[in-house]
Amino acid sequence: MKSKRNHLRTELRLARRKWPDLHEFKIKELSLLIKRHRISVGLGEVTYLDNRWYVTHSGLLQLAFRRRCLGIKTSLEERQSDPVAGRWVFKAIVYKSARSRGFVGFGDADPSNVSSHVHGAEMRIAETRAVNRALRKAYGIGLCSVEELGCSSRPSEPPPAPANRNDQHNGNGATNGQPRLRDQLCLLIRQHNLDANLVKAYAADFCGTQTLSGANRDMVESFISNLSASAKENRDALICKLNSYSQPQEARP
Repeated sequence: MKSKRNHLRTELRLARRKWPDLHEFKIKELSLLIKRHRISVGLGEVTYLDNRWYVTHSGLLQLAFRRRCLGIKTSLEERQSDPVAGRWVFKAIVYKSARSRGFVGFGDADPSNVSSHVHGAEMRIAETRAVNRALRKAYGIGLCSVEELGCSSRPSEPPPAPANRNDQHNGNGATNGQPRLRDQLCLLIRQHNLDANLVKAYAADFCGTQTLSGANRDMVESFISNLSASAKENRDALICKLNSYSQPQEARP
């Protein structure tokens, strides 16, 4: 009991140092959160933005660990995702115990609802948001997680650094706020059940390079757009085209 009181005092002292302008009722809110869930300010498990408390992803994971969470399962919701637009939707299920039926949470991310500082990482953000929502349901956390905030809700940030010169020629990189092309291509392959090796061979031929990695970003974007349209309009014709790349080069039509 004494150790719990000492832990609470330590955490509140850290909070006052970190956020000197905290009102007394906000201190009381934090006290209840620490007592109920053993959330730690010192470990970065909770943060304070715009006069509100938010739990963090690391805080939720630590809480799950302390409560002996059995496991977390995530899956990409392919039908709701749009790789070309950089929109990703994930589903997460948290199993608290072997008998648990699971607590479900969904997370989405696209360039319009994430900070410009992390454009290109929408897939990972969507998965994190799904996990956070499932964990909050499982353990009764009423606070929103900071990772779920849209870009308009976050504090002001410095503008992103200019794109590295090498990134302008990297077909797999994310520049100018665009989603990663590799992620777009992988999802198209999965959505339409295509052979990845044949797609890569077709892409290199389309871009006029020996390998896909040697193509510049503009050419890869053009290929992905063409592949997406072909798969939707006439998948059989696309499969026939891809199969031609399993033949020796001189035998191709």
